[in-house]
Amino acid sequence: MKDTQDKIGYCQLSLGLLYEDSTEYDNSGEVYPTSKQEISHMKNTNRFVVHEKLLETIMEDANIEKAIQRVMSNKGSGGVDKMQVAEVRTHFAQHWSYLKKLIMEGHYSPQAVKRVEIPKDNGKKRELGIPTVTDRVIQQAIVQVLTPIFEPQFSDNSYGFRPRRNAHQAVRKVVEYANEGYRYTVDLDLEKYFDTVNHSRLIQILSQTIKDGRVISLIHKYLNAGVIVKHKFEETTKGVPQGGPLSPLLSNIYLNEFDKEMERRGNRFVRYADDCVILFKSKRSAMRVKETVTRYLEEKLFVKVNQEKTKVAYITDIKFLGFGFYIEKSGNVRITVHKKSKEKMKKRIKEITKRNRPISSKELAKELKEYITGWVNYYRIANMSKHLREIDSWMRRRIRMIYWKRWKLVRTRYRNLQKLGINKSKAWEWANTRKSYWHIANSFILKRTLTNEVLKIYGFISALDYYNSINL
Repeated sequence: MKDTQDKIGYCQLSLGLLYEDSTEYDNSGEVYPTSKQEISHMKNTNRFVVHEKLLETIMEDANIEKAIQRVMSNKGSGGVDKMQVAEVRTHFAQHWSYLKKLIMEGHYSPQAVKRVEIPKDNGKKRELGIPTVTDRVIQQAIVQVLTPIFEPQFSDNSYGFRPRRNAHQAVRKVVEYANEGYRYTVDLDLEKYFDTVNHSRLIQILSQTIKDGRVISLIHKYLNAGVIVKHKFEETTKGVPQGGPLSPLLSNIYLNEFDKEMERRGNRFVRYADDCVILFKSKRSAMRVKETVTRYLEEKLFVKVNQEKTKVAYITDIKFLGFGFYIEKSGNVRITVHKKSKEKMKKRIKEITKRNRPISSKELAKELKEYITGWVNYYRIANMSKHLREIDSWMRRRIRMIYWKRWKLVRTRYRNLQKLGINKSKAWEWANTRKSYWHIANSFILKRTLTNEVLKIYGFISALDYYNSINL
């Protein structure tokens, strides 16, 4: 659970990464039909829509049309039936009446999801389940109706995959609590949470609010739809498969029981999906609550706590959603980028700038720009000017190395150095050098020719300049 930066993308699944959302980290993939005013009113009046004809609301043509638009905007690959997103409107125009009849009569059976494995930083794989396009639309229609019903019940300390809430707010809330004196934390790690959600307990929780048994039955069918792994069907007796629009909402509904327990105890906590930090004023309190919280999760919610990774730690020693924390001279806690996130960034840039990659300089600049802007946009709330200055210097050296290798022949280097302002004798001297690509990339001659300004003209972005531009 600690590779949280990835998890934000992976947990977004139906809403982002799965559907090829180019923004890896933010919540732009989320769509909810409820306005801020509606949610506020519902919360204040405790008005929850739980009538017995909820399925009719879900199946309304306007709601289905909205769901179709959402699925089409997310794009992504097809499920086990190989239907593509581009076909969804035609398919529903031809078959919606029949599909609706099946669903209303309780005869509809969702198809199994297609298993896809996404590599993780630690070498392991994260399992996603891609529903068919038809089932994506139906799930999205359910989400659009259930979100305004459950949203008022959710804790103010829950930030993951909710309307108008995001990772930045969660991180800032941790800082707020820390600056109130709550600096000892229980850094909670739930082992394979999405894969282990107890179906019976989830249905029980849903049934407390949803009084239309047909909706409960339909959701249960999606939970039990099964998965196709290497062309073989496997049953799903537990878990909420990451990949469908329903998954983030159901996971929040399930862990809302945990949130209510934390609030009942008066604990300060911040949760983003299954990533949670509980904060205390003393290490002793943190140690005590760690044990009781573990018992609650395992005995009441049947969720396994990873004992090795769940730890009591000081605020400066934790990683939360890819961020770290430090204490400045004034004594206040501030936000930084966690060292592991920095290492991952450098590793990715190194992969993009491999000198033997068969892509043009223009394509290289475009790929770097997309990655850098996405990364900086996510981490923009952190203090990271020094880090980005160092990254820029190192990245430019790698870019210069690529150019030098591509010039390869002595005459090509000689000609290009002259074009960039080097006199003939020096150009000839450097064109004939036997020094390594990496050494030459840091030389006076390339810094003078392939200057920062020249690289900018060629389309290469400065991470620090971009960071400063969005933090004006």
